[in-house]
Amino acid sequence: MPATDVPARFPGDRLFLIAGPCVLEDDTLNLRVAEHLARLADRVPGGIIFKASFDKANRSNAGAHRGPGIDEGLAKLARVRESSGLPLLTDVHLPEHCAPVAEVVDVLQIPAFLCRQTDLLEAAGATGNAVNVKKGQWMHPEGMRGAVDKVRASGATDVAVTERGSFFGYGDLAVDMRSFARMRAACEAPTIFDATHSVQRPGQGAGGASGGAREFIPPLTFAAVAAGADGLFMETHPDPSCAPSDGPNMIPLSELDDLIARAVDIWDRARR
Repeated sequence: MPATDVPARFPGDRLFLIAGPCVLEDDTLNLRVAEHLARLADRVPGGIIFKASFDKANRSNAGAHRGPGIDEGLAKLARVRESSGLPLLTDVHLPEHCAPVAEVVDVLQIPAFLCRQTDLLEAAGATGNAVNVKKGQWMHPEGMRGAVDKVRASGATDVAVTERGSFFGYGDLAVDMRSFARMRAACEAPTIFDATHSVQRPGQGAGGASGGAREFIPPLTFAAVAAGADGLFMETHPDPSCAPSDGPNMIPLSELDDLIARAVDIWDRARR
């Protein structure tokens, strides 16, 4: 279990970053991304949390790649921590995932499509680890208060909520920049902008998979940090075209450092 005296994973007074590949791959890829992020961490005032999923339970097609599963996935994440020293975040989909996952990672993440699942929220909160709850694409900002209350009532004290866009018709998402101030006020929690899933185009990719418009990641990121986002969430990959999941809406690893440097500068200027 992560130490109980660690600093808050979601500082409200310094921009922080959650980043990594969508789904865990082989150790070579996972460690390449993590070690890049570890080098970048000194330039992010609130630090970086490495993110990758051991299971993508919401893939569009039954035959799509889901990931290595919980046992192998947690072993891979442990090797990421050993190599990079970064704190870890991964998704949980079932209440029974929460306790074993909390033994390895620092932050449990509730996927957007599960943000109202009471048993899952309570199990995540009961671990005592930090919890990030993603806002469902159909939820209004104030509606996330109930999810946060369930997590806190179960024991978690370090909780954040993430804006990942709202459904705009059937195959697109839109980001309401008022959401950060509204969720922070309603939930009394730091707010995070998911810059990569917000440019997803559900069902608009090849074969019915999700597409994406990654060219909008930078402008939306800059708008979000100016509008009040406390942290950023970005999936990144050395070659998104070869990623097994969410490639069209991931930021290439080679472009991440400049994007984050500019976001940190805007965050600082907006708050001065």
